[in-house]
Amino acid sequence: MLLCAVASGSSMPAHTASAGGRDVPVQTPAEPAPVGPSAEAARLVEQMTPAEQASSIVMGHIPTADPAKLADYMGTTDLGGFILMGANVPNSEAELRAVTAALASSADVPPLIAIDQEGGDVSRLPWDDFASSIALKERPVAQTAAAFAARASLVARAGANVNFGVIADTTGDASSFIYRRSLGADPASAAERVAAAVTAEEPLVASTVKHFPGHGAAPGDSHQLIPSTDESLAEWRRTDALPFEAGVEAGASLLMFGHLAYTAVDEEPASLSSRWHEIARDELGFGGVIVTDDLGMLISTGLPQYADPVDNAVSAVAAGTDLVLMVVHSTPSTAGQMATGIAEAVDEGTLPADRLQEAAERVMTLRLELAAAGSGWAPCAECEPAS
Repeated sequence: MLLCAVASGSSMPAHTASAGGRDVPVQTPAEPAPVGPSAEAARLVEQMTPAEQASSIVMGHIPTADPAKLADYMGTTDLGGFILMGANVPNSEAELRAVTAALASSADVPPLIAIDQEGGDVSRLPWDDFASSIALKERPVAQTAAAFAARASLVARAGANVNFGVIADTTGDASSFIYRRSLGADPASAAERVAAAVTAEEPLVASTVKHFPGHGAAPGDSHQLIPSTDESLAEWRRTDALPFEAGVEAGASLLMFGHLAYTAVDEEPASLSSRWHEIARDELGFGGVIVTDDLGMLISTGLPQYADPVDNAVSAVAAGTDLVLMVVHSTPSTAGQMATGIAEAVDEGTLPADRLQEAAERVMTLRLELAAAGSGWAPCAECEPAS
């Protein structure tokens, strides 16, 4: 597939011909205009059925490091992405490259292969011994850039192309579940380090800022409940918004929405809130891929309104999400069921077809951008393991 042609400018004479004793320039046809990832994504998505579009905006997971099983899973589901968890990571970088190669083996356009490689407490790659947030928040900003550049290199060498790795939540409360993972105890210092981390990662992998709009103001662990706060939108803009704004301005490819509620803005968790999606697009100016945090976490709350993973996925897409992710409480069939449910919602008129198409185009654009980036994104079979 031709992803991007070289610009050629206007037609130029290639040779001359004689006419009445005069040399007359002969015009040769112009080369095709460059085709960028966005235009190519729109073309590809337009050719998809709603079912294919729905599959392309689901990020799935199965807990195995068997390349054959992973290749079969991706080949039969045609999902847009896969998240690597601990069970997918073998004991060596070389073995992990076989895993990621299998995930991409059946796709015309490589899928998004994501990993939670924050470093420190949340680290899927056991050979990552670079400084993590708990130390970096006390050190000069340049050390954050160095650590995340090195970390992104490990992710790319393993064959993954997306890192769900940059925490923009801000808290000075050491008892908070997010404290050790946060890049700063106050919004200003966190913002500096978030920007440095994103800038360092983006040349190597698609960097993700999370968990919008921020856990710092909302106490509680979203793996167990829906943390909530009555913080006003005006107060959020002055404080918790700053690290997310910095990450977006630094060029983050993805923005992960958290399962937390700012009740003065919307009673719904942000991941299912159209208002928060509007804020991300219109106020922060984010134009990349919005991805949910693990939708299985909503089920873990025990709240009956979040018991159905398909309903959660449809609600997230309707609110403005581009990529839905589920790990906890999932089976090998869950991602496919979510995709089917999204397509059925379009058929039934409960999810606008143009909303699904928009989401599919954003995800496909990112996939094409990563593919077009070439060797900078590809697994490196000749790389030596990181020291």
